[in-house]
Amino acid sequence: MNVETEVRDIVFEALANLNDELPAGEKVDISYDTLLFGGESTIDSLSLVSVIVDVETALSTKFDRAVALTDDRAMSREPSPFTSARTLSDYVVELLGE
Repeated sequence: MNVETEVRDIVFEALANLNDELPAGEKVDISYDTLLFGGESTIDSLSLVSVIVDVETALSTKFDRAVALTDDRAMSREPSPFTSARTLSDYVVELLGE
């Protein structure tokens, strides 16, 4: 399995964990196009933090290295790595490649 696929699976698993906590009518779609942040996102800020923590924890376990997703670089980046599941996955792959 390649890094991109492993990262996608980690992000999707974090979204699945979020869905486990949400009521039936508030569950989010799990795809690369799932919006994580912004006006059209159905995920609130606390839920986004939960997804980010889940992703960071899984990355640490899977790749045996700490990856901080909420540093100054991520916060000032355009587009934001937290716009969608795709932008988050792409950003994680970029960080792992460094």
